[in-house]
Amino acid sequence: MDLQITPKKLSGAVTPPPSKSQAHRLLIAAALAEGTSTLHNIARSQDIEATLRCVTALGGSWTETSPGTLTVTGIGGRRFSGGELPRLDCGESGSTLRFFIPIALAVAGGGIFTGHGRLMERPQGPYFQLFDKKGIFYEQKDGVLTVRGALTPGEYVLPGNVSSQFFTGLLFALPLLDGVSAVVSSTEIESQAYITMTLEAMRQAGVPVAERPGLRSFEVLHAAYHPFAATVEADWSQAAFWYAANFLDSRVEIRDLNPDSGQGDKVVSELYWQLARPGDAEIDVSGCPDLLPPLAVMAAVRSGTTRFVNAARLRIKESDRLSTITAALTALGAEVHEEPDRLIIVGKPSLPGGTVDCANDHRIAMMAAIAATGCTGPVTVLGAECVQKSYPDFWEVYNTLGGDIHVL
Repeated sequence: MDLQITPKKLSGAVTPPPSKSQAHRLLIAAALAEGTSTLHNIARSQDIEATLRCVTALGGSWTETSPGTLTVTGIGGRRFSGGELPRLDCGESGSTLRFFIPIALAVAGGGIFTGHGRLMERPQGPYFQLFDKKGIFYEQKDGVLTVRGALTPGEYVLPGNVSSQFFTGLLFALPLLDGVSAVVSSTEIESQAYITMTLEAMRQAGVPVAERPGLRSFEVLHAAYHPFAATVEADWSQAAFWYAANFLDSRVEIRDLNPDSGQGDKVVSELYWQLARPGDAEIDVSGCPDLLPPLAVMAAVRSGTTRFVNAARLRIKESDRLSTITAALTALGAEVHEEPDRLIIVGKPSLPGGTVDCANDHRIAMMAAIAATGCTGPVTVLGAECVQKSYPDFWEVYNTLGGDIHVL
């Protein structure tokens, strides 16, 4: 679907969609419990549908009892009894894939993982290095990843500067083992807030983890997951796009955000004001990589030069986001300089508009839509349907706020 947006300021109230990051974690904790959990405010985006498919593939079940409310019946201490290795279709969700790899080893002795788009190209090196040490078989061939073996209690050492998703997968899986385990980072841990969200979900299911920040490690004991009830918070990552709209002089009231949330992307509320001050700025996005697209829009029209540093991990998202952000904003008339691990953006008073290829990346599509509110000419968005991955009704909300959208 291709759209043309006529620049208009947005106005009105919006509640961001439920946090995808929190929903993944609560669904997995519920799926590992013995009994039925009730989860409220679940948005069934494409990524969440991927996690639900994997829950079912491992023997769990779920029912949507009312819009946004799911009851999840977990597998508890039972092991997968399907005979052959389960097949897990992870769609385009990197979180789903990395979370379920160790879980599948713990409950089914492994699994056969498939995906779409760029998913199966995304690196799994930290797991593979561990599997070499632990004697676990893995093979990645023709877009299919097969893992087979026994996940055993013990120490798991992996780098903390690649992705926190590897830590989350292990933290979910290790309590299922009969013994004491430890997850240890060999570096400083980036995106610590995402690990905190994992620990919060586990604690809601009655599984404590001893965190030792000074030692960069987590001690995990054998424990049973218990059913629970929880409500997913509004997503700060998606709210950031409406923050960016306001930065470009829209008047959007953003409702129902939890200021005390464990979501690391709530830092957008502070970065907004940092960018609002004229002059040069430097922002480290290692702990909040998903914020770069909306922050880049703000930087493109502010007074000063903005350097976004420690951003190399954005090259292995749904797209190479350093390249696609550069291409998209440049196409709209912004001045963007791409370096291996950073972006440098020289602000301008406004942008003339142009055509943006979303590269099948939901955050690029939303970035282009918000940038359009600060352009002097129309913006064409190619492949706009990719917002289904995380914010299925984004275009409807944009239209409700006064956006002027036409399908080409």
